[in-house]
Amino acid sequence: MDHHHTATEGRALTRSAISATLHCLTGCAIGEVLGMVIGTALGWGNLATIVLAVALAFVFGYSLTMAPVLRAGLGFGAALGVAFAADTLSITVMEIVDNLFMVLIPGAMEAGLTSWLFWASLAAALAIAFALTVPVNRALIARGKGHAVMHRYH
Repeated sequence: MDHHHTATEGRALTRSAISATLHCLTGCAIGEVLGMVIGTALGWGNLATIVLAVALAFVFGYSLTMAPVLRAGLGFGAALGVAFAADTLSITVMEIVDNLFMVLIPGAMEAGLTSWLFWASLAAALAIAFALTVPVNRALIARGKGHAVMHRYH
């Protein structure tokens, strides 16, 4: 077995996983920030705010995946199926880690939108979620799952 070839494939797989996770992070961050902003602005409790943020993270995450697939000519139902296959586990892991981290930082959820603590906590939570989701996406792509199902539409 050619070690150089294997190492090159491994780096390419890791790059694909980072790219897929950045894609996931974009949708998650849009939904997460919007949900946190809306929930915090309306004075909602932690649970309601997190439920909204997670729901919006899935909506935006799936939407960002569906856009290029729809442009490639797939119908809405098929594009939704591709988005579910490509992103569900990735978004789920990212959201669990991100929201758990936000809840664990003392005062982060209650800090309010004008507080550096809120924004720094959210940024750190998303960064940690990104780091922990890359290996998940790498394992999925290596098995032809996750974002690997999207590659035929690019």
